Amino acid sequence: MNRSPRRRVLAATLSTTAALVVAGGAVLLSAGNASAATTLGASAEASGRYFGTAVAAYKLSDSVYSTILDREFDMVTPENEMKWDATEPSQGSFSYTSADQIVSHAQAHNQRMRGHALAWHSQQPSWAQSLEGTAIRNAMINHITNVATHYKGKIYSWDVVNEAFADGSGGGRRDSNLQRSGNDWIEVAFKTARAADPAAKLCYNDYNTDGVNAKSTAVYNMVKDFKARGVPIDCVGFQSHINSGSPYTADYQSNLQRFADLGVDVQITELDIAGSGSAQATTYANVVKSCLAVTRCNGLTVWGIRDSDSWRASDTPLLFDGSGNKKAAYDSALAALNGGGTTTSPTTPTSPTSSPTSSPSTSPPPSGTAGCTATVSLNQWTGGFVATVKITAGSAKISGWTTGVTLPSGAAITNSWNATATGSSGAVSFTNVAYNGAVNAGASTEFGFQGTGAGPSATPTCTAR
Repeated sequence: MNRSPRRRVLAATLSTTAALVVAGGAVLLSAGNASAATTLGASAEASGRYFGTAVAAYKLSDSVYSTILDREFDMVTPENEMKWDATEPSQGSFSYTSADQIVSHAQAHNQRMRGHALAWHSQQPSWAQSLEGTAIRNAMINHITNVATHYKGKIYSWDVVNEAFADGSGGGRRDSNLQRSGNDWIEVAFKTARAADPAAKLCYNDYNTDGVNAKSTAVYNMVKDFKARGVPIDCVGFQSHINSGSPYTADYQSNLQRFADLGVDVQITELDIAGSGSAQATTYANVVKSCLAVTRCNGLTVWGIRDSDSWRASDTPLLFDGSGNKKAAYDSALAALNGGGTTTSPTTPTSPTSSPTSSPSTSPPPSGTAGCTATVSLNQWTGGFVATVKITAGSAKISGWTTGVTLPSGAAITNSWNATATGSSGAVSFTNVAYNGAVNAGASTEFGFQGTGAGPSATPTCTAR
């Protein structure tokens, strides 16, 4: 097996290091030695951490994509290929082809794997969506057992349960068929995963939990209860989809620390930061430094490689531009990994909102004729797809929109987000929800949907209000 450039850099760093500090089984280098690292993965490894990315199997044949992946990252998370709808499209019939492709690629390039995600209310296969009570509980147990067993010994950490808490001030559980099977469903999922793969770290993963708020406190209380009762939980994942509606705030680091103080590891699992230039670069550096400052922060994963690979590409939220060039955000993240230091507190922190998507600008729009256009990008695998639709306003602000999508024969929508769907096959329309109808002239918003079969190939229609 060839050694990757990342490993060669780390080996060179280690060979010139006079003193090593061993803490919790991880090899730690001083900041001065870490400065020799020239890639994200090598620099993170120098502090006993990882720097990973989310990967789509069908993009591995893209040479620009795979070159960056193998040069920069030492941890891999499948975007969709390990989710329930992809791995068990028919009840009791498991399909691992696309996920296995990602695992094989990672193993060939000395990269470890994060598994995502075993139990989630979203992206369930159509057969599971109709189940309730004991039926969904048993189906969940069987699913976790089979998938975790298939990848036993190959996964560093599993997102065992994903997004089980509701947004808003209440801090309660999200309603779903899983939740309706009984309030103990989360601990059952963790116990099942532990039995199937005892060596993997078991994580709870969620969004809008990056700062201290009602939702993160509800998760904190659950983890505290699990630790007190011996429920097997090893880590908590913080998605960190950061934008104007869900910003990096001054209590980001202290929030990570309070979870670590419970005796669990913390991981930044789906990092992307809307924006560009120095502001985006500063926020990336702050997130990295926050992780470095928390001893039990295992590492960071960005949710995609190039801006064009992102599920919210119009926000340009990643470390490489659409052509694969390093952005200022890349330089600041690498410098933070190498140099450490303290974080810069944001000047105007605000409370997170319920939506993980970016808020449209509120600047006065120019005059013009209202209208909109729509484009669609696809992440496809055998038997299913996820579509991201970008709505762009014309020369005047719009107050609402409806988009029409035509699905190929045999395709059906099973789930959608940031829009209200009418219909599930053939000609389907999507209408904005309350928070993303108003779009300023020339600005954009996005929604998405998931389905079975092949994704749409024609350009969507868009009607503005």
